[in-house]
Amino acid sequence: MEEIEVTSSSHSYKIIIGEKIRFRLKLFLPKEYSSIFIISDEMVAPLYIDEIRSNFTREKIFQTILPPGEQTKSIETFYSVHTAAINAGLDRNSLIIALGGGVVGDLAGFVAATYMRGIDYIQIPTTILAHDSSVGGKVAINHELGKNLIGSFYPPRAVIYDVETLQSLSAREIRSGYAELVKEALIADQNFFNTLINTDIQQVTAKELQSHLSLGIKIKADIVQEDERESGVRMYLNLGHTLGHALEAEMGYGKLTHGEAVAIGLLFTLHVSENMFSKQIAYKPLIEWLKENNYPLKLQRLDDNALLNKMKSDKKTVNSKIKMVLLDDIGSPLVKELSDQEILDSLHSFNRKLVTE
Repeated sequence: MEEIEVTSSSHSYKIIIGEKIRFRLKLFLPKEYSSIFIISDEMVAPLYIDEIRSNFTREKIFQTILPPGEQTKSIETFYSVHTAAINAGLDRNSLIIALGGGVVGDLAGFVAATYMRGIDYIQIPTTILAHDSSVGGKVAINHELGKNLIGSFYPPRAVIYDVETLQSLSAREIRSGYAELVKEALIADQNFFNTLINTDIQQVTAKELQSHLSLGIKIKADIVQEDERESGVRMYLNLGHTLGHALEAEMGYGKLTHGEAVAIGLLFTLHVSENMFSKQIAYKPLIEWLKENNYPLKLQRLDDNALLNKMKSDKKTVNSKIKMVLLDDIGSPLVKELSDQEILDSLHSFNRKLVTE
């Protein structure tokens, strides 16, 4: 078992990574609670919710099970979960447990942030992708015009990451999660990047996976502790997300997984960076690794102007100017303001490059 401590402006919390720790939740809670409210989805709940409930024999315990997928991060679902919490009689000493992937974690965290002006919650991630979203306290729901536009900064009380729950993941979910690990490596660690692009993610061992998760989480934890509210270096964690979020919104949430969209966004970032700084950085090794691991990489029949408009809905955009995280090299991110024409030219040349490779 490994523990990583994260300090936020409101409190410190631990990320605990290990095997079978879902059966020992009470050891990691900061206090006793009047009631427990588990939020999960229809894919995860049948696998693990009874095991989570078994930790609480005296407390009042409630649950709500949501449809899986990005479409669940909607204002309608957010409202319905609040209704369920009110009907269950949750008070300010209740605890919300987010059991699932990033969608459940984002939604449950935002419910916790807003229910009675804020109650405690913990994250129990069950996907590789959620190693990123469960750390740092960014919670949100989507708007039809853009992803994560309605939300808050609200850190959990703990993140309990039982790696045994990752054994049930599909190949697509594994791809999705590893895209975020690659993002963290590109931001901060050349050696980690080299390790990842020499990994067959469908054959990864439990020991290797736990090591990869630990490295990725430490990179993110270091950044969010330095810049909790995304006024500086935390923006670097959006590497690949300017186009990634635009693809999700334009194609319709759920057509690509978040990680699949981010993988394309990372390639686009490297395409723009290599053209801008006139040097090779990591485009070639990354696209070869993505192909070897069967990532979907085609943007056919997508309108560049529509993508541009979705990119301009990104939270980093100021005065309708797109601020994009680029790389001068692996481990050397920077934020650059790009004109609409620069984005359109880059999208056109990127799409042409993908088609020919």
